[in-house]
Amino acid sequence: MIEIKNISKKFGKLTALDNVTANCNAAECIALIGPNGSGKTTLIKSILGMVVPNSGEIFFNKKSIAHQWDYRGYIGYMPQIGRYPDNMTIGQIIDMMKDIRNHKDNLDETLIKNFELKEMYHKRMRTLSGGTRQKVSATLAFLFNPQVLILDEPTAGLDPVASEILKEKILEEKKKGKLILITSHVLSELDDLVSQVIYMQEGKLIFHKSIQQVHTDTGEVKLSKAIARVMNYEQNN
Repeated sequence: MIEIKNISKKFGKLTALDNVTANCNAAECIALIGPNGSGKTTLIKSILGMVVPNSGEIFFNKKSIAHQWDYRGYIGYMPQIGRYPDNMTIGQIIDMMKDIRNHKDNLDETLIKNFELKEMYHKRMRTLSGGTRQKVSATLAFLFNPQVLILDEPTAGLDPVASEILKEKILEEKKKGKLILITSHVLSELDDLVSQVIYMQEGKLIFHKSIQQVHTDTGEVKLSKAIARVMNYEQNN
């Protein structure tokens, strides 16, 4: 579904991505993991067309995304920090996005219901807590029933109940055959979600393995402990 071929990106003297190659297929939930500055955000922005690599190519459904924009309509993106006009209400934001996307059929309003957002439609964005902003961002990512979901620190700021609601929704979408990419520093949140792990460090893709293979290679059951073992190994070799 998403094929990344030998992409590199430099910002001045900094190499943010160094010859990264990966295949991300439908019906997979992939954790994109690595320390700060490893290139995760640059990779996500490259997939979204927000960053243009210096070399290499990215394909969406076997078509190059270079100079193309329509493929974005098949992607739902939840940023780590959602930024919205302060004076607009939750209801206005959702209606505005429906108008911008011009996509009012086959909407997925499950999270609007499960997060009980309709009861808060009148609230202005500037009055919302960080957790409620996250609920709005999650709702918008899933709303248009995309083929691909890219979720950047999706549970950050969510209370335990809302976090479980979102995780259940992610699993439902995976079962429908969608591709889901998740970045998170809270690795314990990913144990029940992910089927594959991409680990990056200093702009390089160190490995892309199934979760079962990660457990086998490290001898650890918990993803957090497995990745800690990998990081220690990389730092000492």
